[in-house]
Amino acid sequence: SARFCISEAEIVTALYQGIEKLKAAEEAEAADVKAAQIVTLKAKCPNNIAIQTFDINYYKSLPAGLKARFIKCLDSGRENEDSHMGCYANQPDDYETFRPFFEKALEVYHKVDLKAKKHVNNWNFAGVAGLPADGVLDLAKLGLPALSMRVRTGRNLNKFPLPASMTKQQRIDMENVMERVFNNLIQDQTFGGRYVSITPGHKNFINEKEYQELVDSNIMFKDMSADPYLNSAGISRDWPYGRGCYISADKGFIIWLGEEDHLRIMCMQKGTLLNRVFDRLKKAVDVVETLIEGGCARDKDFGVVTSCPTNIGTGMRASVHIQLPNLCADGTEKKAKEICKPLGLSVRGKGGEHTPIGKDGTVDISPSARFCISEAEIVTALYQGIEKLKAAEEAAGQPQGVPPVVVGLGLAVVAVALFTYLRSRN
Repeated sequence: SARFCISEAEIVTALYQGIEKLKAAEEAEAADVKAAQIVTLKAKCPNNIAIQTFDINYYKSLPAGLKARFIKCLDSGRENEDSHMGCYANQPDDYETFRPFFEKALEVYHKVDLKAKKHVNNWNFAGVAGLPADGVLDLAKLGLPALSMRVRTGRNLNKFPLPASMTKQQRIDMENVMERVFNNLIQDQTFGGRYVSITPGHKNFINEKEYQELVDSNIMFKDMSADPYLNSAGISRDWPYGRGCYISADKGFIIWLGEEDHLRIMCMQKGTLLNRVFDRLKKAVDVVETLIEGGCARDKDFGVVTSCPTNIGTGMRASVHIQLPNLCADGTEKKAKEICKPLGLSVRGKGGEHTPIGKDGTVDISPSARFCISEAEIVTALYQGIEKLKAAEEAAGQPQGVPPVVVGLGLAVVAVALFTYLRSRN
């Protein structure tokens, strides 16, 4: 309001400061409305971890400048009442800044007591329980053919907000920052390949046809703007800007840029040696992290920082595509899930979560644990789980009510009779 005893420069500065405070007040009021809404949702959403973990007294205890930032982490769970986790970190340090909330949510989802257990990252197999004596995780030893194997992990750059809070320009800037990393990879004989972008105007832009071909080949990620949970969180905002994929020449090593995390680094191969694809990923992660200026986000207690708390710790998912025709005889993965859950395994369709299983009963199998477990333990758990799952699949193929030993005896009798018959013909 001032015009007198104030300079022209001070008037303009006062306007800027006033707008800043006005904006903060508006955001705080909107955050209070959201907080009140979350409280009312508690009775309606018993399985929504974020909603159930939310404590209105903790929210009120936060400084005014942090309330809106905190409440934004719960936008996805608030807008999608059927959410299970219901929250996403928005900044690399959110897990530390809002530790009382995230610690409780992590304990509930991952079923751990963080007062008694601490997450430790470790890619070394030494001392891992259940590891074969020779340390080789060879599926051929289990009587399995070559399978499609994939191991991936997530990483987020320290110098940018997490995807949920990135602006369009920041997404584009991050893609440009990663160009140096990709150029180095192109020159590496082990990981050499090419980078493709779906950012309009990018020098490596690919058209819709090529993009869809990569999606259909499970190399590139799907259109995120169709996901209501990612939309509510802000992760899919500005699609397709700042999104792309690095692809090695052999297509066995890829990096997704701009998906749920800044980077999804993965290695895949058809074979039987899980160690081989795991070791290649470890080398790739070491190379990529070394090349990133400012490094990748980590929490001193929670390990690798990821957007979704379900992935924090290792950010790792190790999976195989395996045929389970007996367990999936009804055309669904229902029976397979019943068998896999006690084994600590998750079951998905061939194309990932919320996709159908293969017509031949092919499903995607992976250990469920990501947190308070090491990288080496995850891959070993996959091997052990597959061994038990194979036994269950074979048992499901036996005639109902007939013990396997009886079936074996029956087959032996048939074999002897056939041998006797053929011998009498000669």
